[in-house]
Amino acid sequence: MLPEAFLMAKPVLEHIEKHNHRAYFVGGCVRDFLLNRPLGDIDIATSASPEYIQEIFPKVIPVGIEHGTVIVRHGKESYEVTTFRIDGDYSDKRHPDTVQFIDRIDKDLERRDFTINALAMNLSGDMIDLFGGKEDIQNKVIRTVGNGYRRFTEDPLRIIRALRFSSQLGFTIHPKTIDEMSLVRHEIVNLAIERITNEFTKLFAGTYVTQGIDYMKKLEIGRFLPIFSDFPDLIHLIPASMKPLKSFGETITLLHLLKPEVTINQWITNWKCSNKTKLEAIQLLEAYNHFTANGLDKWLVYRLRAEFYPGFLRLVEILDHKSISIEHLITIERILEIKQKSDLAINGHNLIELFPNKKKGPWLNHIIKQIELEIVTGHLKNDNKAIKDWLKWNPPAID
Repeated sequence: MLPEAFLMAKPVLEHIEKHNHRAYFVGGCVRDFLLNRPLGDIDIATSASPEYIQEIFPKVIPVGIEHGTVIVRHGKESYEVTTFRIDGDYSDKRHPDTVQFIDRIDKDLERRDFTINALAMNLSGDMIDLFGGKEDIQNKVIRTVGNGYRRFTEDPLRIIRALRFSSQLGFTIHPKTIDEMSLVRHEIVNLAIERITNEFTKLFAGTYVTQGIDYMKKLEIGRFLPIFSDFPDLIHLIPASMKPLKSFGETITLLHLLKPEVTINQWITNWKCSNKTKLEAIQLLEAYNHFTANGLDKWLVYRLRAEFYPGFLRLVEILDHKSISIEHLITIERILEIKQKSDLAINGHNLIELFPNKKKGPWLNHIIKQIELEIVTGHLKNDNKAIKDWLKWNPPAID
């Protein structure tokens, strides 16, 4: 019996086959099915051309049509459907310069990166395994399809992907594949850092993250990565008690705490992270620093967004070997008199009215933060009159 995710995609394959073309589930979804892991994206390979797929399905997004890939929308789900193909040279180290559409699945599987990803399965659950992928899954081995030097030269990101799969699956990398990775690793410097960041996020989130990091050390991958190349000892500072981190914001917070001379802003800039990642890292850093100085208190919980609670707890467990339950944070949050600044019984306009002779400036934010702190820590009631009385004794500083 196929898992629900495959059954939901089944009508897509059936529709293609009804139009006299072959279609298979391919790649990571087949691998994860064999490993009994949760399935992610369901990818489909077919003998039908991308133009023909557009003709026979009502909702198709031509995301990579020049390389044979379109997204078919069905039942509120998206399925990447790619035509069987042979790749030309990879002069940009990412995409093939040319692709030749074919009607044979064997040649399509031949172009894939690792044997564990070069698997295809039809609607009956029958497997096409031309490169020993099932055996490598059983033996927990990561090995390239065909010539590893060529695979890694085509796209050096596959080197990082091998590390990531080791971290996620706990698989060892075949010694020959290790040797081939070593020959091409210098090409990593030419990769777009956004692609590396995406893989590193998954690597540090892996169940077997310490194994992935061990391979990083063995292959000296840090020599070809931003910041790591300037601080060769950084990778060796990662503690043996390392646990999976679920976001890159958590990862760079940990790395900053291990090597404080590299600021959060430097990580964000060098690894071209989003503003969302920056916000997360700053929040986690502030929370962790407050925790080391003051322990877990109301002010820490008030200042830290609830979505970052789990990441904060993971950092504490890794760095301080302390286990704090998320329920503890939620319990503290529930007893807070205010949950956010907008809950205050006074605002900036009120303060300007109370101190009409003071020009608008940083003092407003400063005094509001003081009021927040007094209320959150239980030294002041969130009451308009009580706050005004407090302000009489704690007026803003004179410019």
